[in-house]
Amino acid sequence: MLISTNVYPRDLESLLNALPEIKPNEIDLIAAAYQRADSAHSGQQRKSGEPYLTHCVAVAGILAEMKLDSETIAAGLLHDVAEDSDVSVDALRAEFGTTIAKLVDGVTKLKNLPLKNVSPLGDSRRSSAVNREMEYIRKMLLTMGDDVRVVLVKLADRLHNMRTLGYMPRNKQQAVARETMDIFAPLANRLGIWQMKWELEDLSFRYLNPDAYRSIAKALDERRDERERYIGGIKDRLTRELRKANINRVTISARPKHIYSIYNKMSKKDLPLEQIYDIRGMRVLVDSLEQCYLALGIAHNLWRPIPGEFDDYIANPKDNFYRSLHTAVHDDAGKTVEVQIRTWEMHEDAEYGIAAHWRYKEGGNGHDQAFEQRLAYLRRLMEFGPEVNDASQFVDTVKSEVFQDRVYSVTPNGDIIDLPAGATPIDFAYHIHTDIGNRCRGAKVNGRLVPLNYKLNMGDQVVILTAKRGGPSMDWLNPDLEYAITSRARTKIRHWLRKQNRDNHIAMGREVLERELKRLGVLEKVTFESVARLLNYDKLEDFQAAIGAGDVTGSQITNRVLEDERRKSAESLSDDELLKPRTKRTGGSVAKGVSIMGAGGLLVNLARCCGPMPGDDIIGYITRGRGVTVHRGDCPNILAMRENERLIDVAWGTEEEEHRYVVPVEVVAYDREGLLGDISTIIAEQRVNIASVDVYTRNQIATLNLQLEIASNKQLTRILSKIDLVPNVVEARRRNTS
Repeated sequence: MLISTNVYPRDLESLLNALPEIKPNEIDLIAAAYQRADSAHSGQQRKSGEPYLTHCVAVAGILAEMKLDSETIAAGLLHDVAEDSDVSVDALRAEFGTTIAKLVDGVTKLKNLPLKNVSPLGDSRRSSAVNREMEYIRKMLLTMGDDVRVVLVKLADRLHNMRTLGYMPRNKQQAVARETMDIFAPLANRLGIWQMKWELEDLSFRYLNPDAYRSIAKALDERRDERERYIGGIKDRLTRELRKANINRVTISARPKHIYSIYNKMSKKDLPLEQIYDIRGMRVLVDSLEQCYLALGIAHNLWRPIPGEFDDYIANPKDNFYRSLHTAVHDDAGKTVEVQIRTWEMHEDAEYGIAAHWRYKEGGNGHDQAFEQRLAYLRRLMEFGPEVNDASQFVDTVKSEVFQDRVYSVTPNGDIIDLPAGATPIDFAYHIHTDIGNRCRGAKVNGRLVPLNYKLNMGDQVVILTAKRGGPSMDWLNPDLEYAITSRARTKIRHWLRKQNRDNHIAMGREVLERELKRLGVLEKVTFESVARLLNYDKLEDFQAAIGAGDVTGSQITNRVLEDERRKSAESLSDDELLKPRTKRTGGSVAKGVSIMGAGGLLVNLARCCGPMPGDDIIGYITRGRGVTVHRGDCPNILAMRENERLIDVAWGTEEEEHRYVVPVEVVAYDREGLLGDISTIIAEQRVNIASVDVYTRNQIATLNLQLEIASNKQLTRILSKIDLVPNVVEARRRNTS
């Protein structure tokens, strides 16, 4: 027997060596678990061809690196035994005790949830049934309230599976990577396990966007020598200055380069790789809190700090209890470098999170106070009101409230309000009290009035302005307008709207329905009843009432109408035409992705009078000497010549690259100074070009005729919604020109 002879296989010996403080009885426990796993998985192989036991040992090794207790490491060795062999949980309980059996059983139940179809880009549609993603999140969060080690074992299992994902087929790689990015990496972040979080993200990103991953990895590798020399010089200079200040026990190292984090910063800030601060980053570890701030002062004295790039996560820890000082500075040559400063204790806490606070006591189990605080925090995040009453809503709430980055704002009394990043004053109001949210009519942030969809920043002081009566607006639920982003606020808004009078709901719904169809330019082309059927409502009044109650949003209406238009266009094509669309470029507009039925090789132009774009019903007109001009089906110029023999059937084909279409838009507003500038700013923020603009003013009413270069109907709807919010604007809509 292994235990009696103390002669261990090499992989088990390496595992035990990773636990220098382990006691003899704990060695026996881990060795027995190894032996049981070895016999249970005998003859089984991984996709790589390696014995299955290598996975079990690797999972236990990850748990050992996290400095978890011997029972958790034993559970890591045994985590697949109950599922993949004839050894039952009851047999494990008899051999290893209740705790280990319970951990193995918990991991097994998490693994045996029903499968879910996951697209590589995460765009799969949710069915009405509870999918795997929902069940995973709910079960994991509930499990944490019982024994968080079940989740830690599962995370270790997923991490090793991601490290060896290259042996799986391509479709499996992408499905597992998407699930890891959506569920497991955010979960590791919530538990404060930074080391695991970033590796899960990078490994997922490698399979979800391999081209971007390879590009960044190659650029980092090519500049590694230069970067190491640079950081070495910075490190030596800072070390000398710290020692002059009697900070002698200090460790300074280059920060690991996390490819997914770099990609996100490049995308969000639209910056090239060389302008991302933490490409050149270092971490400073010192002994005490006082030394952290002293080191920060020395760094700022040596190099010029960059405004807006300092974060004190020691005074204001992140919601996952992360503590550190972050700053970015310009060196003498003008290069940027990011510096993180923390104590050794803070560093261990940041790397291992909740696992760093797990301790076993002699004669029983228990954990330190920090562990209890973390667990209490996670439990509080799961305590939602009675409005959250179904599985889908529960998971949406949890993902919003738990899995997002956080922002801390302050009430006038100095109370700190913890909200997800991107939260607005409406989210803030509902967090304080439901009634305050319902009666919210405005907000002041740091003493100045802001729009209700203003994005709160860290440290903002917020004052909510309320009315004596009234309730929330339906527009608060429109995702394109971004008024309320937390599930808590959106749930309470829907709850209030449902309680209102049905007649009011119907009237409000009719108004919203008419407005959305008018924005799309299809108001006279489709009936309200047909749109109701598209969204699975048999009666128009029920449909309008659902819109008025907030159960159906304007964006849902828009998306379904556009989907139906595209479907009709596709059905009008024969199979051969769908496979071989004929497209031509013109000297002016580029009519890409237009299939001409029964007539190839013709010059194709998009009509300027109605500005057709993909998703519109279209028809062609054969001109004299200028090929075919494509119009919208409801264009007034075409309606006047329906029987003309020069009309020809056309339809949208397929196209690989993004193309922009000139779309006419009309904005009616009460004239004021700066009106055109405000509208232009909104359009620019959406990265849309204004091809032309004409402004007519009469009796203080301004009419703006804009030609916008739009990529999609969805983008057009978003722009029109945002223009509608501009002060003095009466209406913004797509228009036909005769």
